[in-house]
Formats: sequence, structure tokens, C-alpha cells
Amino acid sequence: MIRRLIRSLLLLAALVGGMAAVTNWSAMSSSVLSRGAGGSVAEAATSACCGRGIHKIKHVIIIVQENRSFDQYFGTFPGADGIPGLAGNPGRVPCITDPVNGGCDRPFHDRRDRNFGGPHSFAAALADMNCRNPSARIACQMNGFVAEAESGAYCSGINPTCSPCKQAATRACLDPLGYHVGADIPNYWQYAHSFVLQDHLFEPNASWSLPQHLYLVSEWAAACRNPFKPFSCHNALQHTRSPDGRPLYAWTDLTYLLHRHHVSWAYYVAAGNEPDCPGGQMTCTPVRQGAYTRGVWNPLPSFTDVHQDHQLGNIRPLQRFFSAARAGSLPAVSWIAPSSRVAEHPPALISRGETYVTGLVNAVMESPNWKSSAIFLTWDDWGGFYDQVVPPVVDQNGYGLRVPGIVISPYARRGYIDHQILSHDAYTRFIEDDFLGGERLNPLTDGRPDPRPDVREANPLLGNLVRDFNFNQRPRSPLILPVCPTTDLQPKPSC
Repeated sequence: MIRRLIRSLLLLAALVGGMAAVTNWSAMSSSVLSRGAGGSVAEAATSACCGRGIHKIKHVIIIVQENRSFDQYFGTFPGADGIPGLAGNPGRVPCITDPVNGGCDRPFHDRRDRNFGGPHSFAAALADMNCRNPSARIACQMNGFVAEAESGAYCSGINPTCSPCKQAATRACLDPLGYHVGADIPNYWQYAHSFVLQDHLFEPNASWSLPQHLYLVSEWAAACRNPFKPFSCHNALQHTRSPDGRPLYAWTDLTYLLHRHHVSWAYYVAAGNEPDCPGGQMTCTPVRQGAYTRGVWNPLPSFTDVHQDHQLGNIRPLQRFFSAARAGSLPAVSWIAPSSRVAEHPPALISRGETYVTGLVNAVMESPNWKSSAIFLTWDDWGGFYDQVVPPVVDQNGYGLRVPGIVISPYARRGYIDHQILSHDAYTRFIEDDFLGGERLNPLTDGRPDPRPDVREANPLLGNLVRDFNFNQRPRSPLILPVCPTTDLQPKPSC
């Protein structure tokens, strides 16, 4: 009994600490919170959660692509909080420090289909932000992107930390400053124009792909001494052990609550390679990926509760997503993980990723399930690419840098830019509010306690995705787009 009380007090202390961080960031960020269409965080936090309209959504589909910042894809999108001095955005075009070549460099329109980005570890995130006080995100200059790309330039080509700007720091290291426009990625911009674009969506933590994917399914990234004892786990943002298919992650993930509430779910995995490197290096040897293999983008097979609940069969090949869509039998919750060929993870081609995502969206729109579906399209981390917005602080792990987010649904608002502060935690909150009666991954209430530092989806800074919907409108018709759109990307893509 005493031990349980101590644990409860520790969790309460962590939550109070998180609240202090929220208060500190909010005081510094009134200009961001006051932007127009999306309203304020305070309004979102104090409004009634959802009403009955949210339950018109019977199928949530989360499509996760890889390694792009908001400004790289939507920095010139009309009305969005984009790159200063461009596309009518207020301010002067920023000049980013270039230690090797001297002076500074400015963001530029990059028509190349293949980009390289920069390092994207926790250390790289802090270096990119370049803050006087990194933990509190105070006096952040957001000008370290070129320096980070140059930092690994003078290395051996077989070194996994070697920068793709190759063996010398050349102008190729400016790649992280390139941005794309609607003519380059027409389908993504069409979805943003027709549905909802989120321009303050942050990765849940300031690190690389494995912690991001762990947060997507469990709201934490940790290391555990004993895979069968949740309280043996400790916070480990950068040094979480990579999944190997065996029970490894002892803390509780969202599938535990879904299973307990008899809510159907599936995690669909595209077969192929998975190139992401342990620690967020820019290049390394790819490993094979599939529904039945370990992978940074497929962490659920290493969660102990997935084994204990006999739910491994819900981790499925991507082909079964298309079959379920055609049959009108999509589960209530779907996560979709790509392969390296279509992930947009540098150096993969952007055009292939857009073709793949368009195919997924079309499959939902052509499904009998369309009229009760919500698609959340996002990218897992910033990939070392430039972004100008300082991420807010909610705890010691995040938020990380800004990434694109699009909401597609027959009930999504039309041409709406959501300026709320959001992270991928909002997806978990939406699922919990829709299917679990608002139950959270909260160690004090979920029946499977662990020592996570806070209840991320309950953070008062987090906006509410319900604001992106109009549940009173007539369900919108599908918007079927060509999987091989005309594009200005170079060289010209071939589908």
C-alpha cells in the first residue's frame, strides 16, 4: 500500500513539473497562440471535449511518413505559419549560419525529387534549434541546420554518421534549407487546400524515428531492465533499445486499452527495407522490414502487453489494408508504416511517397467505410530540414520540431488551417475520446501502471482534433486524385 502511494506521489510530481513547463512556454509564445483560424489553446482546453459528433468516426487511419519538416513541404502554403518573408509571410527571410562556407544561407525553392536533410538525433534537434537555454527553449535562433549537415562532412563514406553532403563541406550541405511548393507536391497541397492543414503540429519528442513511433502507439519512449515489469522502465529518449520482436517494452501501449474495450485495431506494415539508423544518423545499412520482422517503424511486436493479450496477429502486411478497405471491414484504428522506397525518408524520392500515400487515401475514399472515416496524415520527425517555429516544452522529452499534418475525412472542414498547438499525442487523444470513453494511458487509472513521466494526451497545451471537423455537415464526397500527378520535381518522376 505504501509503495503504491509513493508511486502515485511520484507521478503527481511529474505532472506538476510538466504543468510548470507548459506555463513557461505559454508565456513566451502568445504570438503563436493568437493566430486566427485555429483559435487559442485555452479555448481548446476549456471547451467541451467532443459531443456526440466524434462518434460518427468509426475508422481512424493514421498514415505515417518519414523525415520532413513543416516548412520544407508547406513553408509557402497560403495562410499557414510559414517561412518568414516568403509567400506573403511577415518578417524577413532568415539567413542560416554556414560555418564552413562562411556567412549565412537562405531557404530556397528546391525542385529536386531526392533530398538528404540532416542529422536528426536528440543532440541534432538541440543543435538545430540553437537555444541559449535548450531545456526551456529560451532564446532559440533556429539556425543550426546547415552546421549540422556540415558536421559529418569530412568522414569516411562507410561511416554511418557521414553526412550526405559527402566527403567535403560543399554547397550540397544547404539541402536542409530547400523547400517545396504546390507544383512540386501537388496532391499533398490539394489535400491541404480541400481538407485541413495543421501548421503547429510538432513531433512528440525531439529525436529520431524509433522514439516517434513508440510515442505514436504508447506515449512514451523508455528502456526496461525487465520486459515483464513496467516499473523497471526508465525514460530513455535517445537510447531506447531497438525492437527485436521479443517482449522488450514493458510499459503500456494503446493497444492494451483497445483490446480491453474490444476495439478492433491493426498495424499495417509495407514490406521492403527500413533505412532508419539507430541514434538518428543520416546513413546506414538498411534492414529488412515486414509485418513479421523487427523494425524501428514496427515497434509493437516488442511490447510485452501485445504478447500477453495475444494481439500479434493484428500486425499485418499492407496488402491486408487494401483488402479490408475494399471489403468495408477496416478496423476502428489503423496505423500504416511505409517501406524505405515510399517513406520519403531521405534519400528516398518524394514522388514515390506521394504516389503511395495517394493510393492509401484513394483506397479509403473508394471504400464503403469512407463516410465514417478520418485519415490523419503526418511525418514522424523533421529529418534535419529547416523549420522556423520554436517547439513548445511539455516535459523533458518534447515537443520536437514541427512536422506536416493533414486531416482528411468526409467531416473535415474545407480549406481549414488549424493553428492549434498539436503533436502526434492528439491522435491518441482522439482515439481515446472516440472509442474508449475518454480513458487515457494514465498509470493511475488504466489498470496497468508504469512510471511514465506524464500523461501526454492530457497535457493542457495540447489542442483538440475535434476542431478540425464539422460533424453537422453533410458527409463530403471522395476526392480521388491521380497517383501519378503532374509535378515540377526534377528529374521528372516516372510511375
